[in-house]
Amino acid sequence: METILSPHSFYPLFNIKTSSSKSIPFLSLQPRSNSPSLTKPINCGLRNQPPQIQSVNQSFPIRRSWFSHAQHGLAALAIALALNFCPIPLGDSALASEFDVINEGPPQESYVVDDAGVLSRVTKSDLKRLLSDLESRKNFHINFITVRKLTSKADAFEYADQVLERWYPTVEEGNNKGIVVLVTSQKEGAITGGPAFVKAVGDGILDATVSENLPVLATEEKYNEAVLSSAKRLAAAIDGLPNPGGPKFNDSKRESNFKTKEEIEEKRGQFTLVVGGLLVIAFVVPMAQYYAFVSKK
Repeated sequence: METILSPHSFYPLFNIKTSSSKSIPFLSLQPRSNSPSLTKPINCGLRNQPPQIQSVNQSFPIRRSWFSHAQHGLAALAIALALNFCPIPLGDSALASEFDVINEGPPQESYVVDDAGVLSRVTKSDLKRLLSDLESRKNFHINFITVRKLTSKADAFEYADQVLERWYPTVEEGNNKGIVVLVTSQKEGAITGGPAFVKAVGDGILDATVSENLPVLATEEKYNEAVLSSAKRLAAAIDGLPNPGGPKFNDSKRESNFKTKEEIEEKRGQFTLVVGGLLVIAFVVPMAQYYAFVSKK
C-alpha cells in the first residue's frame, strides 16, 4: 500500500516570511490543491516487503536463537568439566588448622587442644583432673592435641616435634613437658617430650602407647578412649605403677563370603533337578494336550 504525500503539506512549515510588521503567518496544515505547478505526488518508500524477504527475516532470529543456546550449552559444559577435573583448592581457613594450633601456644586452662572436635566434655574433664593431679605431684605437664589432617609434615612425629619446639623453645621450658598428637584422618598418633619426660615414661611405654592405644582405638573411631587410655598409661609409667597395657589389633579372620565345594555341589544338584523338571513339563504337557485334541476327533 502506497502513501501519497503532497509537497504542499510541508510548504507552510518552511515558508516563513518576514515582513515589515514582523508578523508570522499562521501555519496551515491543510494541503493546497489549487497550485497547478505542483501536482505531481511524492511516493513514499514505505512498502510492504516481499514474502521471501519476510520469511528470511523471520527465520533469522530462530537460527540466531538456536546458535545462542548452543553457545550457552557449550560454555556450561566447559565449566562443568573444568570443575570436575580441576577442583578448586581449599581456602586458607581449611588448611590452617594445624598451624593455628602451633601459633596459639599451649592451653592455659586445660591440657587438651581438640582441634579435630572429636572429644567429649566428659573426656576433657577426666583428662584435666588426671593430668592436673599428675602435674601437682610429679611436676610433669602433658598436652594432648587432636587434628584432622596434616598437610605440612609427613607424619605425626614431625608435627609433634614442631609443636614442642614452638611451644617450649628452650630445653629448660620443655624438659618436663610432653606432647601427645592424634591425627584422626590418618588414624595415627605420636608422643614426644623433653629429656626428663622421656626418661620418666620410658621408651617401652612410649612405643607401646603409640603403636597400641592411639592407632588401634582411632581405627575404630574411639577417639575418647584412645586419648584417655593413653593418658592413664603415661601417668602410670611416671608414677611407677604396673603397665595397664593397651588394646591389640583384631587379627581374627573375617568370615569368607565364598561358598565351599560341598555347598556348590549341593546347589548344583538342586538346580539340575529344577531345570530337568521344567523341561519335562515343557515337552510333556503340550504333547498330552495334542493327544487329547486328536483323540476327540
